[in-house]
Amino acid sequence: MGSRVQEFNEFRSRMNKRILDIDNRAIKRFFGVDTLTYEPGALDAKTKEMLGLVASMVLRCDDCISYHVTECKKEGVTDAELYDLFSVALVVGGSIVIPHLRRAVAFLDEMNEQGVPRQGQGPGGEV
Repeated sequence: MGSRVQEFNEFRSRMNKRILDIDNRAIKRFFGVDTLTYEPGALDAKTKEMLGLVASMVLRCDDCISYHVTECKKEGVTDAELYDLFSVALVVGGSIVIPHLRRAVAFLDEMNEQGVPRQGQGPGGEV
């Protein structure tokens, strides 16, 4: 069985390229707005990713949760902070969020086991 983290990242990259190769202005603009939304502004990128993670958990989007867990780690969110975010999502979303919490924790555990790069680290873990 392959790595869920690796499979997710490869599928996301492949399909994003496939979708963006389609000549559809509305789709391309939506992807652009999504990218711009998470750039630093009045809120820093770390805060925006944390908000995105909680919203994704409440909306029960597993791909979104995996993406935002990854981006949160890149922005330097600690595991303790992630668990606080998970608790906020549970309170806001209720018990329906629990299955998604399980998958989020499993994804985080796999990232930590693989030593997936964190803030300021390149692919080899170097700063």
